[in-house]
Amino acid sequence: MLAIYDMPGHLIWRMHQISSSIFLERVSRAGYDLTPVQFAALSAINTYPGLDQATIAGMIAYDRVTIGGVVDRLEQKGLVRRVVSKRDRRARELESTENGCRLARKLEKIVQEIQLEILSGLDHKEKVTFIKLLKKATDAGNELSRAPLKVSPQEVM
Repeated sequence: MLAIYDMPGHLIWRMHQISSSIFLERVSRAGYDLTPVQFAALSAINTYPGLDQATIAGMIAYDRVTIGGVVDRLEQKGLVRRVVSKRDRRARELESTENGCRLARKLEKIVQEIQLEILSGLDHKEKVTFIKLLKKATDAGNELSRAPLKVSPQEVM
C-alpha cells in the first residue's frame, strides 16, 4: 500500500476530486454548464451585488489573478455584468443578471443535495464531526493559503 493513502494532503485532494466530480455531473444532468468556482462566484455576486472582483475572490478563497477569467465566463454566459461604480468611475462592480439570479436560486437546492452525497459514507454524527474538524483545520491554516478566505465584504473592504 502506498504511504500517501493515509496522508491528510492526499485524502483532502481525493475528496476535492470526488466533490468536483459529483458537482459537475449533477449540475450537467440538471442542464447547466457551471463549474464549482463559477457557482461560488455567482453565489457571492448574487448575495453581495456591487462588489469588485478582488473582493469576490477573497470571499470565495480564490486567487485574484484568475478570478477575472471566472467572471469573464459568467459574463459570457449572461449571468453577471460589470457596471461602472458610482463611487469610483474607474472601478467596475459586479452584479447578477436576471438569468444569474434565477440560476443561483435553482442551483442552490442541487448544491445542497450534493453536499449530502459527498459525505455519503458517513452517518449523521460523523458528518457533523467531520465538518466541524474540517472547518477547524481550514480556519487554522487560512493564512497559509495563496488565496485566504475573507468571509464578509466588511472584512475585505
